[in-house]
Parts: sequence; C-alpha cells; structure tokens
Amino acid sequence: MKKNGMQGYNCIMVYNPEGDKLLFCKRVKDPYKGLYNIIGGKINRNEDGFSAAYRELKEETGIDSSVIELHHMMDFIYYNQNCYVEVYVGSLTRDVKLLEEANLLEWLPVEGEDFFDCKKFAGEGNIGHMVEQVKIYGMGEKKMRCE
Repeated sequence: MKKNGMQGYNCIMVYNPEGDKLLFCKRVKDPYKGLYNIIGGKINRNEDGFSAAYRELKEETGIDSSVIELHHMMDFIYYNQNCYVEVYVGSLTRDVKLLEEANLLEWLPVEGEDFFDCKKFAGEGNIGHMVEQVKIYGMGEKKMRCE
C-alpha cells in the first residue's frame, strides 16, 4: 500500500492461542508515553508490509513466524501527517516466552476492557476500532511467509 513520499508504520495485533487476550506494550516514551499500545514500528523504504510486520514483531517481542500467521486486516492513511499505518493480526499457535525490547509487554483480556479509553490506550480510539473489527469481521487477508 506504499504511498509516494509517505512514511509507513505497522500495528500488529497478537492474540494468545485461546483468543481471549491481546498483547500490548506500555509506552516508555512519547508519543503516548505511559499508555498501552499495539506492537509495531516503522516500515522501511522498499520493504514489503508483511516482512516489516514480522520483523517488528520479532524485534519487539521475540515472536517469529514459526508461532503466528499474520493477516493484513486494514490500513489507515493520515494525509495531514504524511504517513500510513498497516494493521496486521494473528493468533499464536502456542504459548511463548516474550522478549521485551524497550517497552513492557502485557497481555490484556479482550472482554471487559474498554479499548476506546484514551486515558489508558494510545491511538485516539483506533485500538478500540481495530478490536471491534476483528470481533465482527475476523482477521482479514493472510499471506504465507516464505523463509
């Protein structure tokens, strides 16, 4: 989905094997310092979206493609910020030991959490929107990753 001259970012929604918890990082710096956010990062120029998502997931959590299959669910374009965000989602096939890079990682329950709460979650309500989209429509397009 590359847009000419726009910086790309990704968000990777990781569900536990049972599908009842979602993985978050607690931001240690701005933007959104102190808030829960979805795992993600920058997409490098000339980098495929799926490759970038798997790379960021591995860097930030230690999770690799052997235990999760990502699906490309949606994109956001922010013309006023000259960037776009690709959203990926997947469920772990088994429990894993998480390896924190910079931010504290935490599993939060899918039910009973208000993901639209902007005092707790980053993204001005986008996280709530993404969680609801998964609940209603599922995970989206999948692509097998070749190693």
